[in-house]
Amino acid sequence: MNPMNPQTNPPRRATALIADDEEPMREQLRSRLREAWPGLEIVAEAANGIEAVALAGQHQPDIVFLDIRMPGLSGIEAARMLFNRCHLVFVTAYDQYAIEAFEQGALDYLLKPAGGERLKTTCARLQTLIGRQPSNIERQLGALLAAQGKPGRPDPAEPGYLRWIQAVVGANLRMISTREVLFFRADEKYTRVQTEQSEVLIRKTLKELADELDPDEFWRIHRSTLVRVDAIESVTRDLRGRQMVKIRNFSEQLEVSRGNTHLFQQM
Repeated sequence: MNPMNPQTNPPRRATALIADDEEPMREQLRSRLREAWPGLEIVAEAANGIEAVALAGQHQPDIVFLDIRMPGLSGIEAARMLFNRCHLVFVTAYDQYAIEAFEQGALDYLLKPAGGERLKTTCARLQTLIGRQPSNIERQLGALLAAQGKPGRPDPAEPGYLRWIQAVVGANLRMISTREVLFFRADEKYTRVQTEQSEVLIRKTLKELADELDPDEFWRIHRSTLVRVDAIESVTRDLRGRQMVKIRNFSEQLEVSRGNTHLFQQM
């Protein structure tokens, strides 16, 4: 080799880790990233926050894509342990309190299903930051985490209301906007998600849904039923005196339990 003309090493590929407890969501994000940033190398995938921290220590990725709600450690809790070691992107099915804070600098967020121009913008932003110390992340995330527990301040670790329902249909992941849902009904070990076009079964319990959905948009009219309020066409009484909810563009009527008749006081 001529010492006067040393070979230059090709630029190092940026690396990333994906952390999400839903395997179909990891597959979807990996596929979308391949389209938006072909040169990005996914070095590992984690199914929970604990794995995310451990694998990040093992592989030292430039970027970690973190789902916010994961078992073991949440995405926010994992971020506390990673914020000064890599660039972080939160991926969530929820609206965030103070979402504007995530749009500044390197600390970013993606709403599921991640893709399209929003993902391209995130990737373009991250490409300009590869190789830099994530000091901006440290300041921003530190400020967000420091805000937790202060009186009168919303907790940024707490997600807003659920906006997307993830349902596995065959080999495919289907994302259903909560705006499409007419009602949810408990069905043995599953929950039935009913839209105008179809119904699917998910493993999330009705109690979990009731905790995660906006109570002004979804009412629990029965221990086994959550209904979208603006999908209610009318409420009548049957021959037995029970309140029955008629859903628009749907033939089935839903019973209101005696303990929930206060929802329709004028009946």
